[in-house]
Amino acid sequence: MIATILLSFGVLFLAELGDKSQLMALTFALRSHWWVVLSAITAASILVNLIAVGVGHFIGAALPTGRISLCAAATLIGVGLWTLRDTLPSNAPEDAEEVAPQSKSRSAFLVVLSAFLLAELGDRTMFATMALATNNGWVAVWIGSVAGMVAAGGLAILVGVTIGKHIPERLIAACSGLLFLYFGELTLLEAFAPGLGTPLAAVLSLALPALAGAVLLVLRRGAPMSVLAPVSVLDDGAAEEFSAAPHQVK
Repeated sequence: MIATILLSFGVLFLAELGDKSQLMALTFALRSHWWVVLSAITAASILVNLIAVGVGHFIGAALPTGRISLCAAATLIGVGLWTLRDTLPSNAPEDAEEVAPQSKSRSAFLVVLSAFLLAELGDRTMFATMALATNNGWVAVWIGSVAGMVAAGGLAILVGVTIGKHIPERLIAACSGLLFLYFGELTLLEAFAPGLGTPLAAVLSLALPALAGAVLLVLRRGAPMSVLAPVSVLDDGAAEEFSAAPHQVK
């Protein structure tokens, strides 16, 4: 059992390195608390690998990967557009009531969970887990697969948190939104145009984020510049007295 766990861990960890799921983890870590992202990745890994070992060991049937990929792409594109919306100039007052941190964490957890769950269903890592479960004990494969996937996601989160400390928040939001659009379009192309191949699909997937980035630049350049009123360090009475007094130049 230990050998199967280690085998599954190694296979899934290596399969996740450089995969879009790991890049998604890095992107989410730029915008949300690391523990929220890691918890959501862990929950999604438990569920998707449980489905994978069940299909591979007990059923041996294929999942409707086309529809799942469509849902995953729609989720990623929706998250990307919503993130880019936060980078636009807002007319809301600064003292507007903010959403409670607990509510933000809960919504972020659900977004990351759904995005990872849909992205992993039908992904190559899921098929790797299914293949391992056909010839090995499903419990050991499940444990090793979950551990490998979470370890790869944790590595990406660490990188994201480190990068996020040195980048302005608005730039992080813009980059995150464009990356989500890229992953969404790439998911669509890989699912419905597999004949393109990964390199060509990766290049073509730049179209949507490039268009969104151009629109974002136009909107930001067209926004009126806010003029800050001069703030005096004197109180009202002292300011009036100072303005009324003649200015002497020595």
